[in-house]
Amino acid sequence: MCGLVGFLAANRDASEYIGAVEGALPCMYHRGPDAAGTWNDSDAVFGFNRLAIIDIAHSDQPLRWGPAEDPQRYALVFNGEIYNYLELREELTAAGYTFATEGDGETIVVGYHHFGKAVVEHLRGMFAFLIWDTRTRTMFAARDQFGIKPLYFATTPRGTVFASEKKSILAMAEAIGLDLGLDRRAIEHYVDLQYVPEPESLHGGIRRVESGCTVTLRPGEEVSPRRYFRPSFSTTPVRGGSEQELYKAIAGALEDSVEKHMRADVTVGSFLSGGIDSTAIATLAKRHNPNLLTFTTGFEREGYSEVDVAAESAEAIGVEHIVKIVSPEEFAGAIPEIMWYLDDPVADPALVPLYFVAQEARKHVKVVLSGEGADELFGGYTIYKEPLSLAPFEKIPAPLNRGLNRLSRILPEGMKGKSLLERGTTPIEDRYYGNARSFNFAQLQRVIPWAKPEWDHREVTAPIYAASTEMDPVARMQNLDLFTWMRGDILVKADKMNMANSLELRVPFLDKEVFRVAQTIPVDQKITHGTTKYALRKAMESIVPAHVLHRKKLGFPVPLRHWLAGDELYGWAEDTIKASGTDEIFNIPEVLAMLKEHREGVSDHSRRLWTVLAFMIWHGIFVEHRIDPGIERKDYPVTL
Repeated sequence: MCGLVGFLAANRDASEYIGAVEGALPCMYHRGPDAAGTWNDSDAVFGFNRLAIIDIAHSDQPLRWGPAEDPQRYALVFNGEIYNYLELREELTAAGYTFATEGDGETIVVGYHHFGKAVVEHLRGMFAFLIWDTRTRTMFAARDQFGIKPLYFATTPRGTVFASEKKSILAMAEAIGLDLGLDRRAIEHYVDLQYVPEPESLHGGIRRVESGCTVTLRPGEEVSPRRYFRPSFSTTPVRGGSEQELYKAIAGALEDSVEKHMRADVTVGSFLSGGIDSTAIATLAKRHNPNLLTFTTGFEREGYSEVDVAAESAEAIGVEHIVKIVSPEEFAGAIPEIMWYLDDPVADPALVPLYFVAQEARKHVKVVLSGEGADELFGGYTIYKEPLSLAPFEKIPAPLNRGLNRLSRILPEGMKGKSLLERGTTPIEDRYYGNARSFNFAQLQRVIPWAKPEWDHREVTAPIYAASTEMDPVARMQNLDLFTWMRGDILVKADKMNMANSLELRVPFLDKEVFRVAQTIPVDQKITHGTTKYALRKAMESIVPAHVLHRKKLGFPVPLRHWLAGDELYGWAEDTIKASGTDEIFNIPEVLAMLKEHREGVSDHSRRLWTVLAFMIWHGIFVEHRIDPGIERKDYPVTL
């Protein structure tokens, strides 16, 4: 787990940008405090920050490799972990290749030489990497199937830069002639969805290589990503005794994934909340590390903590458990620092306790496992039940359906049956937009008067829905979340909050072999018997403690609604809004009015307010340069 920067010059003048790349690396010190280095030729400059996890004494980057006739042909910078590197290394050795290190990075570049661009199909892990071929003068970039590891890029007439974090590209903006104007379309998408959807960023000149994509680039060319991963889900129901075979396959795939995710030359721990996902991971991890440490976080307010359940699970598993309680003062005080680490705001308050539990875990371990991805792969969100409850509406003739929809919209608010009628007669493409949206368009215009209807969430979701027409409704919702909520919120906060603390987070559910099994699960094994993730729960019956097997998912709940209405955060929120220099973006009086309405109990605006507040803090740091995030500048243990 590390941080990379790669610049491909348009005019074979790469040496002029060595200083810019070196200056961009300290922005990502937290991603790789163990070592740093650069390499260049006439076309490319690579920079790297290393967090040493595997082959600690060697495997420094940028890494050079080539066949016997050209031993320095390739240069590699790589962020992530390849969990099947031992098996891949054995396969490549049998094919006649030799290795100079014991690390996983070298298997990528050797694999690229052997398999070409198809190397991504052979990698089992999380990754974002750049390979420069000094012979063909071609750069190959790739990002893992699910988007666990980030990869930003920007192109100007002077060249193209790739980086693990946007901060490093911002640091190079003057050197490469990059326009730092904000993208209003991306701002509206953020306020609408609570995250910036890929491939956008809030800076119009900076974009992201999307999950499951590769890029092949020569000097002076435009970045044109190619998608290599297109998920699909089964529509065939499981019959007869084959359910048990399915459960066995799920358990076997997950156990194998956890075993491979435990590969490291440092201590591996595990996050543990009160739900089945993290408990399953921790229980399986304990089999490979009898001295496993687990970590959780919570709040003092009753109903907003899974600390007690997690402690009960830890005792049942037989692991040492460490707890971090977050106070409202700590919560508010950490926001500027957190927004700096995020690069673009994510309006999910759960990332704050995640930041603190990562900070605590880093005192004890260098790697942690976590349960992200289980809901998207196995059907874990309660909203996935909706297609089943609305199934009778599918039998209504289309003209009558449209008439009933018009009727539903004129019925009085709060009238019994209005919501069911409206949802049942609305196509899924217009009804479901992921887990995040908190503003309707009228509310959106209240805070950003310039909002355009054509820029709403459907602009993001329509292409994803268009690619899933052959799937059942539940699978279409899962597929949408894979490309929106999961990679825009869940994986961003997982990467950024843990790397902020130089802690590597691994997610065994988001493994291509686990997905190979999960995509075969039919809807009658996901949402059934009044629960979610049914097949996963059945598969884990003999593995996880009974008290969490059917427990409702909570994650890291935050008492935001109470804090924004009370003395804990109301004053902080009011001061943040009044001090913000975002008048050209937000209607500040309306935002203050929403805060007052929330305090008076007129309406619960907590998520809407948090979306605006997070942006204001971000804007104060990256645009106004008014807010000091309080990041301590550190020096590398080796010179650049």
